[in-house]
Amino acid sequence: MDYSKHLLVITASNGENLKLAERFIRIGKELGNQTKLIDLTTLDLPLYNPRTHASSGIPSIVHQLNNDITKIPRWVICAPEYNGSIPPVFTSALAWLSVQEEDFRNLFNGRPIAISTFSGGGGMELLLSLRIQLTHLGAQVVGRQLLSNYSKPAKDQSIQDLLGRLMQMKQLKLQ
Repeated sequence: MDYSKHLLVITASNGENLKLAERFIRIGKELGNQTKLIDLTTLDLPLYNPRTHASSGIPSIVHQLNNDITKIPRWVICAPEYNGSIPPVFTSALAWLSVQEEDFRNLFNGRPIAISTFSGGGGMELLLSLRIQLTHLGAQVVGRQLLSNYSKPAKDQSIQDLLGRLMQMKQLKLQ
């Protein structure tokens, strides 16, 4: 199947960032893309703990999540800022994904990813933390990012621009 026009939107919140993710889905569809939303808050994903991992293994939901996200080449992440950083539900999902195969960086290496937030606070610390982490994992993080809040709501034009930049990027094939 050709996934060149497929877009995955991942949200790490059931509040304003879920609403922002739904806007990315709507505008992505308007731009002619196949879209899929994954709301990490709806998954029965336990908090990552190495003791749990050692005693119980990897939950089947982790393998399902990996299968769902691996095949879609471009992602948008919509996440709130938690205590000046990345929300725990995202960090835990990432930790589980990182232990379920030999080289989990294959999941991120060369993958185009856009980052966005609706923040009740500043939001910039989240965007900076996400950019550092995703870049460390080998992703191509779009240069433009979206920071919105109650006093500065996201504009459809900004979402369209960010999606336009993301959809032009090709996943790098690493040797």
